[in-house]
Order: sequence, then C-alpha cells, then structure tokens
Amino acid sequence: MFRTVQIGPHALAQGTFVRDHDEGRVEIDIGGKTVVGLPVGREKQSAPRPNVFVRAFGSGLWRGGLLALAMALGAIGATPDKAVAEEGLLNVSYDPTRELYRAYNTLFATWWEAQGHAPVTLRQSHGGSGGQARAVIDGLDAQVVTLALSADISAIAERTGKIPADWQSRLPHNSSPYTSTIVFLVRDGNPKGIKDWDDLIRDDIQVITPNPKTSGGARWNFMAARAWALKAFDGDEAKARAYMTSLYRNVPVLDTGARGSTNTFTQRGIGDVLLAWENEAFLALAEQGESAFDIVVPSVSMLAEPPVTLVDGNIHSDAQRALAEAYLTHLYSPEAQALALKNYYRAWDVSAAAPEDIARFPEVERLSIDTFGGWAKVQPEFFGDGGLFDQLYEE
Repeated sequence: MFRTVQIGPHALAQGTFVRDHDEGRVEIDIGGKTVVGLPVGREKQSAPRPNVFVRAFGSGLWRGGLLALAMALGAIGATPDKAVAEEGLLNVSYDPTRELYRAYNTLFATWWEAQGHAPVTLRQSHGGSGGQARAVIDGLDAQVVTLALSADISAIAERTGKIPADWQSRLPHNSSPYTSTIVFLVRDGNPKGIKDWDDLIRDDIQVITPNPKTSGGARWNFMAARAWALKAFDGDEAKARAYMTSLYRNVPVLDTGARGSTNTFTQRGIGDVLLAWENEAFLALAEQGESAFDIVVPSVSMLAEPPVTLVDGNIHSDAQRALAEAYLTHLYSPEAQALALKNYYRAWDVSAAAPEDIARFPEVERLSIDTFGGWAKVQPEFFGDGGLFDQLYEE
C-alpha cells in the first residue's frame, strides 16, 4: 500500500506502508530507508499532481520553460526538502560522461539551491552502456539514466515497466540534450598514415574498440564502419560483411566499455588506432597533451544521440520526482549546454558557450541511425544473440 505521511511542519514523504506506530503515526519505506509520520488524508493523496516535466517545456522557449519549471517547483510548497536531500538522485550513465556529469552536478546543485531548496546528494555510476542498462533491469535504484543509445533505455522500459514506452518524446531532440560522433585517435604524427575506414583492415594495423555486446559506444563504432562500407561498396552486403570481418580480425582486445578501450590505447600503449567517441578523443588530448595523439576525422560517421530519461518506477516521492525532472530539464539550459560543449559534446544551444568551444568541432558527414531502420531494428539484428556481430566474430 502506498501512503503519504507528514514528517515535519512543511514536509511530506511518500512510500510503501511498513507498519503502524503509536499516536496514529505510520512507518513507510521511501526506498532503502524508512520514515515515520502522520498519515495525510485520502483526499490529499488522490489529488492529481501537475506534470512539471511537461508544463516546463510547454511554454515554448528554453528560458521560459525553465522559469515555468522553477515556478511549478515553488508551487508544490510542501516539498519535503529534508527527505529529498537524504534520498538524492542516482544517475546511471555510460563510460565517457564521468567528467561531464561531475561538472554538471555542481552546476545543477548550485542552481537548485538558488531556487530555495535544500542541498541534495547527486550520485553517478558509469560503465558500458549495455551493462549499465542491465544493472537497472536487475534492480539498481537509478532515478535517471543517461545512456549511450536509445536501445539501452528501451530495454529497461520493456523488461521492467519502470519507464513508459513513449519516454523519448518527453524531452526535446528525442530526449538527447547533446550529441557526438565517432572519430579515430592515433599516435602523435599518425605514423601509420591512417586516413579513413579502409586503412583499418590493413595487415599492419591494430584497432582498439570495445565490445558491442556491453558498450553503447562500440555499437556506434560498428554502425559507423558499416555505413562507410555500404557507401564504399555501393550497397553490396557481401563486401560490407567481408570488410567488417576483416576489421574485427584486427581488434586484439574487446574491453567492456569505451573508457576501458581508451585506457588500453592511451595508457597500455596497445593498438595503432582507437575508435572513439569524439568527446573521449578530445579528452585524451586535453589530459595527455596534444603531442601524444592526433584526431583523424573519417569521411563518414554517425550522428550519435545519447538520450536521457527519468526512471519513473524508481521514484520514491513527489519531491524526488520534482528533483529528477528538474535535473534532466536543466540539461537543456544555456548554461548546461555550454558545459556540454566545454566537455567536448556537440550541444544544441550555443548562446552561452565560449567561442573556442564552439569552433573546435570539425565538419563530418553524420548519418542517423534511422538510415538503418532505427535502434529497434538494429539492436536485435546486429547485436542480439546470434546477430551480425556474433556471426562476424565467429568468422
């Protein structure tokens, strides 16, 4: 039984009923911990709660939407700031976003407190996108997920029911607040002369890329290579397949995630070229110096759209929902978009960004996953059990 209780003069909490206490108080479970309070009347529990998420964006402009969101949050009035401060949020994300969300959590926490709320705990978890999705499916209590591709979030929705089927329509740009693409990271001076995808199947080349079964970035890598092959061989499937087989024959190790592959290439010194998220390649240059590596932009790549969403089934109170909705909505603010650019992601809004952050991105032909039928078709056909990747790897 789901109950709402009053735990302070201006604080409510919602959770699953545990047991009755003396003086009419009840104990509820709000997700890993319990609180005791006086039950709120049924008429208050049944009152419809306005959808802050939708209302904020219904106002049209980003700045206007954020203002509407702030007003809506303020209108809640009895938000149990103390309870939500204790609950906080867990953002389950993929490998290369560690630095972005570390910075964003600071930005958001400052904005959140400026709206008159108590400080909150924002936690983040990182790993291969597919592995992270499976962790949430298996019960990891994430309130938001920010993964590498929509197929991983859709898998959570389908297997748990904790996310609605239409989740991708809840935020702009297919719920992707930033985009990226796939590039090559090579040793300084590009000693092997790697220029495009056709160079990756040479006998003298070792390619580093993660495992598509566990890594979202690896799936983008795979599709970018396949896009080039289909274009180079005029749509000849047999030749494209032979190219992909030769490419993976040159891969000496398959790490579980993008960050693991980056470490294999940059720190362990294995391989001649790393297939990398663009932001991961720029980060390697920033951390180890421009004299360590070069970035090679291939002739064809993918429009990588890492989406974000609320995990509705892991929300333990109205206050936590308001916090989670604000956390994702604020990613579209000019300040957060500038932060994404600073962390080497391609953002939609450049109005608050530094000119040098805008100018760093080269032009590249980026194909949408819709070119191949969308992730709903691509995921099982290419990366499911017995799919194309499994077949190629056996070969």
